[in-house]
Amino acid sequence: MTDKAANGKATGKQFLLHQLYIKDISFESPNSPEVFKQSDNDMETQLNIKNSHRELRDNVYEVILHLSVHAKRGEKTVFLIEVDQAGVFEMKGFHKEELGQIIGTHCPATLFPYVREAISSTAARGGFPPLVLQPINFDALYAQSIQHGKPQA
Repeated sequence: MTDKAANGKATGKQFLLHQLYIKDISFESPNSPEVFKQSDNDMETQLNIKNSHRELRDNVYEVILHLSVHAKRGEKTVFLIEVDQAGVFEMKGFHKEELGQIIGTHCPATLFPYVREAISSTAARGGFPPLVLQPINFDALYAQSIQHGKPQA
């Protein structure tokens, strides 16, 4: 993607996705097969999300979206899925503030559909119904992190 000014000329800003990959994935169901005897209606799930990044070389960053889903019945773990979905992004021509916002919002939003699919299919492969994660507003999460003094870049 290359940005263009109002006059149609390129501004020199570029956002490119070079690679998508799963950096880490784990699934645990420590109480199976007993957990299959109970209804899924009384299961609670807790979602934790964060992202991190590192500069690989000038203007090229690895961004990692970390998601974990912990499903429990009372104090017993039904399953725990953790996925680190990563991407290599090239971003040129952005100011530091813009770069921070892109790394904190646009990159995770790009990665989210892939991590959502990985979590859903992992749950299904573990013998559970596919888990459908709701959309996440990364703009709101980024604004909240800025408010709490934790900028992304």
